[in-house]
Amino acid sequence: MSRASRVLITRPGERAWPLLAALDGLGVAGVALEVMRLEALPETQAQRSAWLDFDEFRHVIVVSPFAADCLAEALDRYWPQLPLGPRFYAVGGATAERLHRLLGVRVRVPPPGQGDTSEALLTLAGLRRLDEQKVLLVAGEGGRPLLAETLAARGARVTRLALYRRRCLPPAPEAVDWLARGDYRALVITSGELLEHLAPWCGEAALNQPLIVSSPRLATLAGSLGFTKLHTATGATPAALAAAVAGACNLDGAEPDHDDLDKG
Repeated sequence: MSRASRVLITRPGERAWPLLAALDGLGVAGVALEVMRLEALPETQAQRSAWLDFDEFRHVIVVSPFAADCLAEALDRYWPQLPLGPRFYAVGGATAERLHRLLGVRVRVPPPGQGDTSEALLTLAGLRRLDEQKVLLVAGEGGRPLLAETLAARGARVTRLALYRRRCLPPAPEAVDWLARGDYRALVITSGELLEHLAPWCGEAALNQPLIVSSPRLATLAGSLGFTKLHTATGATPAALAAAVAGACNLDGAEPDHDDLDKG
């Protein structure tokens, strides 16, 4: 496969598949770099307490598809029938779709056109005034504190549960060579952790190849790491990322369809 046709993507595991399919629809050969593994964490007493008291939460915010998987698995053990009280929220469309499929719930997502970000989710009317309301935030280890801190500042009683860890992996030997020589058409990254992880492997040629990111925050980080040809997608959905690849690579007439992110 030549540089002219290779687009590198970094989403872990099965999360790479929809993006690979979207790129294939453009006639682009996507290659998934297996540089991150998601691992569910053993259940803790804090988690058990949250599951037993799940009906007391007014809002449940889920930050990723894998967090949705872990949440659904836990609720299946503790709640054969879901309580009606909690409202569900997701940072992105893929997470919303997963929650709706696994739990059958309506999921609130960021307003159209604002991107799949925590900042956009926080603009929703239901999350603006939270005086003493209980909020469950379901995420992985680490990550940005913005959601928890902002919700607490708005008066919420926030419980943050880390249900999984992200483990960064070194690129495979052929990927090390591609990154060192910039031997690809574009690189797609939607995680600050992965961006910082891969930057040391990127040679000067790679720093001058198109880099597609999913938010202005990541674009700023990429600029600080030395990347020069930055393209910010309108969100982190496969359609939005594929559209950004089409623009970065000058693919004439490629306009992927954008799915409605509000599921259920």
